[in-house]
Amino acid sequence: MSHALIVEDDVDAAQMMAALTATEGFTVATANNLRDARKQLVLQQPDIVLLDLQLPDGSGMQLFDDPQLLNQCEVVLITGHASLETSIQALRLGAADYLIKPVNIKQLQGILGRVMRPSALKAEIDTLKAEWAKSGHFGHLWGRSASMQRIYEQISRVAGTGVTVFITGESGTGKEVVARTVHDLSRRRKQPFLAVNCGAISPNLIESEIFGHEKGSFTGADRMHQGFFERAHGGTLFLDEIAEMPLELQVKLLRVLETGMFMRVGSTQSLEADVRVIAATNRPPEQAVAEGRMREDLLYRLNVFPITLPPLRERAEDVALLAEHFLQAVCQREGEQKRFSAKALDKLGSYRWPGNVRELRNVVQRAYVMAAGSEITDEWLPTNAPGTAAPPAPPAVAAPAASVEVPVAPTGPSIVIPVGTSMAEAERQLILATLSHYKHHKERTAAVLGVSLKTLYNRLKEYAASDSQEAEEGS
Repeated sequence: MSHALIVEDDVDAAQMMAALTATEGFTVATANNLRDARKQLVLQQPDIVLLDLQLPDGSGMQLFDDPQLLNQCEVVLITGHASLETSIQALRLGAADYLIKPVNIKQLQGILGRVMRPSALKAEIDTLKAEWAKSGHFGHLWGRSASMQRIYEQISRVAGTGVTVFITGESGTGKEVVARTVHDLSRRRKQPFLAVNCGAISPNLIESEIFGHEKGSFTGADRMHQGFFERAHGGTLFLDEIAEMPLELQVKLLRVLETGMFMRVGSTQSLEADVRVIAATNRPPEQAVAEGRMREDLLYRLNVFPITLPPLRERAEDVALLAEHFLQAVCQREGEQKRFSAKALDKLGSYRWPGNVRELRNVVQRAYVMAAGSEITDEWLPTNAPGTAAPPAPPAVAAPAASVEVPVAPTGPSIVIPVGTSMAEAERQLILATLSHYKHHKERTAAVLGVSLKTLYNRLKEYAASDSQEAEEGS
């Protein structure tokens, strides 16, 4: 039977937690100060310690001076208020989670149901690291580059805690894959992992989708609906493209993160949220705040443990490994083995990959389909845009402006973009030209551009909103 130690100077609170912990199948010991806590640790090694920070004879953090404590048992801090500082402190000291006073019974039950010795988690991490050294993959991630090794180390440190993770990186770099790896290495792994694309849900429906709604709360609400927070109870909720969430909803999300409580749309009853939140954005967070797309206080609350994914062009040494991994997956699914030629691998390694890992996966799938035999050559692989090309001579005597010719499709026409054009405008022109070339077939357009269909829809929605705003301003 597992054993719990409750270190709490409030006798009534300690007895309440002890009674609840006992009903969850634990033997329980209590201590009201540091001196008694140290005695209990010697008498019987606990599996979990519920540790109050404020004790009569010092700070509960002093127990962390014993290095064996964190290796042999899970530590959950008890604090009077939730704060960014508390979260960071808990992580740095090695605590698995923290509870807010007054202790929420369901949250405590959830923590007790996820108890796992740190030594067991460490053994899993060691196994993953050994597998990475042999094959190049860590959980759901692939890569041997130094930048990816840093990502693996960050995941190893944060996965076993309850700390909020904020993942940033360009579209297609694998933010959801990182979030899933964190979940699979966490104490919540047996509970749901739900991913929500905040930019793909209608602003009119997103509150209902995230928090749920009551029957009759609005037109069409013919039944009660559980939102993502309820469905992810006990597990992990991944909020992708968080900067696309409406500002008024960001206020409500901040409240959930601070209090652990939320309400369905149309309800006056608060519900408890035992969910670990992992958020992500493909925009630089500070830029999103400056542009008014993201609340600054929400950024500070989410950005407890930041993980920044490198673009694929900055880890070119991983391209061949990733390509082989994607190819093997296609071969297994389609039932026919194919391989890359040496020239094809060289071309893949020299390409800039603006669509990152997602584009590489799509390219591998397309190359597999187009390869006539068992060998995949470089014929159907993408080529970097030429350096410069002179545009038609201008009528004036001024020197011609430099430009870049960008292919719309592997074998199709090109568009010319003047040098100095912003990245956003260049992307817009390429996307719209490719969409037009493929007669507004969005699936084919997304595949050729190497982006997901949801990313294409998001961009088109942005362009439509921008055009509408310009039309209103010009009228």
